[in-house]
Amino acid sequence: MELKLDMLQTVALAVVVYYLGVFIKSKVKVLDEFCIPSPVVGGIVFAVLNLLLRQFNIMTITLDATLKTPFMLVFFTTIGLSANLKLIKEGGLIVLKFFLVSVVLVLCQDIFGMAIAKLIGQDPLLGLLGGSITMVGGHATGLAFGELFEKSYGFAGATTIAMASATFGLVSGSLMGGPLGKRLVDKNNLVTKKDLKFKEVVVDDTPKEKVNFEEIFKMFTIIMISIALGSVLEKFFISLGLTLPSYVTAMIIAAIILNVGEGTKTLTINKEATSVLGDVGLNVFLSMALIDLRLWELKEVAGPILIILVVQCIIMATIAYFLAFRFCGKDYDAAVMASGFCGFGMGATPNGMANMSAMTMKYGPAPRAFFVLPIVGAFFIDFTNSILITIFVNFIR
Repeated sequence: MELKLDMLQTVALAVVVYYLGVFIKSKVKVLDEFCIPSPVVGGIVFAVLNLLLRQFNIMTITLDATLKTPFMLVFFTTIGLSANLKLIKEGGLIVLKFFLVSVVLVLCQDIFGMAIAKLIGQDPLLGLLGGSITMVGGHATGLAFGELFEKSYGFAGATTIAMASATFGLVSGSLMGGPLGKRLVDKNNLVTKKDLKFKEVVVDDTPKEKVNFEEIFKMFTIIMISIALGSVLEKFFISLGLTLPSYVTAMIIAAIILNVGEGTKTLTINKEATSVLGDVGLNVFLSMALIDLRLWELKEVAGPILIILVVQCIIMATIAYFLAFRFCGKDYDAAVMASGFCGFGMGATPNGMANMSAMTMKYGPAPRAFFVLPIVGAFFIDFTNSILITIFVNFIR
């Protein structure tokens, strides 16, 4: 029996699967503690069900994921609209230092990933999929490049490998962050008295931006213009012999619009409205990608990718412990930052924030860490990561 869904039915299924993930997370608390995204939870459940239906010759489900790319572009363009260069200046030297350590991590993840893949007789692209594409990049970047690898380079199963790697990274980064941070604090005697009852209270008196039809439609218009101009920029890079994912060029245009607009005071970006549109794009995009996973394509590379991912854990712990901690000040804030570094260096910024929250609830506040990590993790490293991945891809291809 074969079930074929058109593109609108596929979107409807993706939304239902998203809410399935929300429901499962509400019942299985460990998934929420590890900050596993709802689309990933629901999507993996559906993907496993789809695999079983296929393996036992019960049903073959065919999906039309045409609208996945537009939703992806909306999400990544909103990241571009958050790339205010003033943040670097406001953050000072510590933001620059943490950013440089993050760049070192990206380079190590990719170089070691490709080297190991080559050593065990695999395509170097597999090393990139198990490298910064899914470690620093997470599920969203993994999906974007997985799709590119499949369409442009004929790498079968790239998207499925990316999703498996990103999920592995999320869990691993969350597990290693706390113990690593605790080790740094205890070994260096950074906290002399642990107040387990302490809880930091932050008062945010920043006026909230309006979120209404006018503001949302204004931001939607800017996003669409950025995507359209980004496609023109993409063709320009192709004419130069460079393969740059369409979402990167859209991010570039969005960042230019933001900084020129705010620099000349001719345009103001509504962050609240942009965030709403970005969340919609991300969750539908992730849900559509996860329900379209072809798990049966994993069996041939399960061993090699696991080897690469274990090495990535070692690299992450080493850089966080020996480099990030020392380079960022060798104090308590640096230890908390190193803990968060594990979270976003192998998963996502929310994982890093969760790691740091656990540390501060045990040892006390670390305001500098909570200021620096989101600035670097929310945009700057994602943008840099995409550029470096593109350079590596064009070099090996």
